[in-house]
Amino acid sequence: MPLRRFGRPGLIGLAARTAVVAGTASAVQGASMRHQQERARGQYEQQQYEAAQQQAQFEAAAQSAAAQYAAPAPSAPPAQGADDMIAKLQQLASLRDSGVLSESEFAAAKQKLLS
Repeated sequence: MPLRRFGRPGLIGLAARTAVVAGTASAVQGASMRHQQERARGQYEQQQYEAAQQQAQFEAAAQSAAAQYAAPAPSAPPAQGADDMIAKLQQLASLRDSGVLSESEFAAAKQKLLS
């Protein structure tokens, strides 16, 4: 019959107990580190999402401001009016060249037409 020893554990028992305690501590520490990393990753992703949303709002505001202040494209009627003005200026020039209008009368009529 094997003898059972009472009292302090032997060298193998002490090594086993130390291994269990060390393994438990390591597992707890690892779980804690993983939890902290997951929380930090979640906060980082949340910050990135908020930054992307804010950037999209800024871009939308910039586009609407650019559209609001953009110069409208000229339409066809002003071009026709420009042709009419050129014709009137040519008529005034021909009247000046023929001697009907003096140089000062021509300048006054041209200024009135352009304003």
